[in-house]
Amino acid sequence: MGAALGTGDKKSVNVDLNIVPFIDLMSCLTAFLLVTAVWVNIAQINIAPKGKNRDQTVKEDDRPILSVLVQEDKIWIGATRIAETGFDPIPRTNDPDADWRLFEEKLKGWKTNYFNDRTDIEIAAESNVQHPVKYQDLVSAMDHAIKVGFLDVGLTDPAGLSARPQQ
Repeated sequence: MGAALGTGDKKSVNVDLNIVPFIDLMSCLTAFLLVTAVWVNIAQINIAPKGKNRDQTVKEDDRPILSVLVQEDKIWIGATRIAETGFDPIPRTNDPDADWRLFEEKLKGWKTNYFNDRTDIEIAAESNVQHPVKYQDLVSAMDHAIKVGFLDVGLTDPAGLSARPQQ
């Protein structure tokens, strides 16, 4: 990349710039832009914020709300306004695939029995320094909920869940 100086005359200001490297750079940047734009649309997690907000008044709804709380040692599934069910704990074992299969089976039961016409669910993860929850566990819970048919996944903090297990 350089410039070709004209006649060699010291008073000449004519400079011919070689713009081929600039064109190469722009074509590479355009390719990266297109790949990134497609990847951003494919690799996204659609979530809608759900749960109670401390600053807003909660509008009372007579429909039950399905809540999932992911912890390091258990996964809790429960709903509001369904008195006979309570919270259903799924203890975590050394086989994560079995844990998520059981979680999916229980979600199917909830979907069939109580939420057949609904697609909303709220999910939260509760961790602390001694018992951290992996980000992959939260994403797995969301993926399995979508697989069962809960397409409107709401991500909230544990205090914002509509229903919490009494431990």
